[in-house]
Amino acid sequence: MSTRRAFLKASGVLGLGALTLPTFTAHAAPQRPSSNPLNANPTTLWYPAPADEAKIIEQGLPIGNGRLGALVGGGVEKDFLYLTDVTLWTGELNDTLDGDGQLPYDGRFGTFSLLAKLYIEMPAHAGATGYRRALDLSNGIVTTTYTHGGKQYRREIFSSHPDDVVIVRLKGPQQTGTITLAGTHGEPTVGDAPHTAAVFTGSFPNRLAYSGVVTAFSPDGTVKVDGAELAFENCSDLVIVFSGGTNYIPDAAAGFLDPLVEPAAIALEKAAVRAKADALLHTHVADYRKKYDRQRVDLGKSTDAQRAMDTWTRLQARASGGTPDPELEASYLQFGRYLTITGSRDNLPINLQGLWLSNNNPDWYSDYHTDINIQMNYWLADRAGLSDTFEALADYCVAQLPAWTNTTQAVYQDPRNRFRNTNNRVAGWAVAFSTNIYGGSGWWWHPGGNAWLCMSLFEHYEYTLNRDYLAKIYPLLKGACEFWEARLVETPQGLVDDYDWSPEHGPQDARGMTYAQEIVHNLFGKYRIATDVLRRDQAYGRKMSALRDRLYLPEVSPKTGMLQEWMTPDDIGETTHRHLSPLVGFFPGDRINRDDSPAALIEGVKQLLITRGMESYGWGLAWRVACWARLKDADRAYELFLKVIRPSINYANGSAANFFDMYSFGDRSIFQIDANLGAPAGMLEMLLYSRPGVIELLPALPSAWKTGSVTGIGARGGFTVDLAWRDGKVTNVVVRSVGGTETEVRAGRWSKRIKLRKGQSVTLRP
Repeated sequence: MSTRRAFLKASGVLGLGALTLPTFTAHAAPQRPSSNPLNANPTTLWYPAPADEAKIIEQGLPIGNGRLGALVGGGVEKDFLYLTDVTLWTGELNDTLDGDGQLPYDGRFGTFSLLAKLYIEMPAHAGATGYRRALDLSNGIVTTTYTHGGKQYRREIFSSHPDDVVIVRLKGPQQTGTITLAGTHGEPTVGDAPHTAAVFTGSFPNRLAYSGVVTAFSPDGTVKVDGAELAFENCSDLVIVFSGGTNYIPDAAAGFLDPLVEPAAIALEKAAVRAKADALLHTHVADYRKKYDRQRVDLGKSTDAQRAMDTWTRLQARASGGTPDPELEASYLQFGRYLTITGSRDNLPINLQGLWLSNNNPDWYSDYHTDINIQMNYWLADRAGLSDTFEALADYCVAQLPAWTNTTQAVYQDPRNRFRNTNNRVAGWAVAFSTNIYGGSGWWWHPGGNAWLCMSLFEHYEYTLNRDYLAKIYPLLKGACEFWEARLVETPQGLVDDYDWSPEHGPQDARGMTYAQEIVHNLFGKYRIATDVLRRDQAYGRKMSALRDRLYLPEVSPKTGMLQEWMTPDDIGETTHRHLSPLVGFFPGDRINRDDSPAALIEGVKQLLITRGMESYGWGLAWRVACWARLKDADRAYELFLKVIRPSINYANGSAANFFDMYSFGDRSIFQIDANLGAPAGMLEMLLYSRPGVIELLPALPSAWKTGSVTGIGARGGFTVDLAWRDGKVTNVVVRSVGGTETEVRAGRWSKRIKLRKGQSVTLRP
């Protein structure tokens, strides 16, 4: 089994700075802002009552810094935070096959896990009035305000990226109570009087070590250790600091663990921050707003009556079929951006639930699903002015690549694997439908997963045109090409995928399914571009182009009028299935598009969408939003978006009170984050469609958003766009180059070709 260094050297990536994920380490104090950076007119989600702890996943408000996350309850006499570290995973490499030739999907695979629960108790404050809790999207904080005994109280809670801690600030006269920190895996918490801290440590059977620490300080009153708790008395401004972490590192050769890291010592050092409370808040807000303020969203004005409603009431009012509420809908887009900023920074990428858990048994282990979910999690980043948050996905894939490659070449060709290559050749790398953080895959092999990951990775390059980034992901592109070069089967119709499964339905032994043909076509074409840009392996790039030209490409069924999902005119799957796998070449890909494709092919796409229907889980609806936007059908796209944000009542699909997307299981529902990121991406697709060489404005603008503006929309080809419109017509557009040089801008029948140098901009008024 090759080492990581040997593998990277062989792949040509060593020395390119490919791995940038930090470990849990101490760091110098950040620079503190000299002025107040708070946005005084923030976009907020607000509620007139605390969250019910039994319903924290639907009602708790999320905070995060990319590594540390929490759901905040907002209780007065008993507040609670459910805390996570993105690297707290059970499980292992998981490279020993089960009897059917597939990789286990059980405890051996592992699960994302809850790190701790933090409780702040002030029983004397029972009976408070004037209560309000809010998630301030503009400043990245959760606030709770109330009145007790005629006096005003305020709490501010946030997860600071610069300080790498969670902060809880309690403001108000003579506050007295206790702070309790509890691990969630049976670890005992102990008091640490010298540090005025409570601490727990633990480890899993896989040797992942972890720790959590809470401290508190106040300029007045007292804070002391009382057994395993912290007790505070008569404090008017109390700062509670939580830190925690693990010994996970992004190094396959080390088994993704560093035995020399001592999480408790690092957590104690981070939690010892003693800057003034305002300085801690301002440091966080200044850092957060650098990202959040890149995109302003105005979809029109709501009424005073709508603004006066709390968020849950407002969601229900919008779903009743009443007046459009454009500010509510804009806040849903900004909430998706908030989750991206708080959930994807300098560490592991966003999994099925991001940073937010309510227990240690999340469905599907809260893993990385490779047949739509992890890809959808990153549709928003570039479109929403958050390109740098995409790097977490790229760095994860680069770090996992040595393990993925070794496992593929060692066991993929097992004769029990029904998805093996029948020509008995194997090369490159593949993954299963689920991946963990230890190089492991689980469930069934997913041959197309590598190509779809590469589609997402390369698309990010198309937004940024960053050559260093392209060099970083190049080994992934090449390895996926090597896998597919070995796998493809020659038929009279052309080269086709071997026996495979169209996610996640239909026969498991079909060749040449549309999903695989499209993503492999995309892979070979994008790889050829990469070889030319980087001037590496250009002969191999030309070889992949030649293979792409020999691929069988999907057809429209003469029986159904739909784009075929398999190499048969019959529809042999579920007609209303949640997945839109055969449309991957239409969205997120664009081999099939309204400019270049035959009308019959576009009609086949439309008929398949009609047949799939207008009902699904949230992520299925989000995918449909984007597809109908590409078809320029604003009414259908908007109708589907409204179904994403309809309130989830009685465990139905839809949005919870805290905007989390809920996935219905009939008698229960679970949080799954992909719709929260995919639906806002679909909203931006309704406002701007881009592919290299083309930027199309307002392709699917609904009448509910007839006047508005959005800044900082990412456009493929290396541009960003500020866009304003009135009564459905573009009034002003500013195109900036982040590396792109030439594109065509379109608005209805108007078009103009523009040429720019990097950093230049042009203002257009169609």
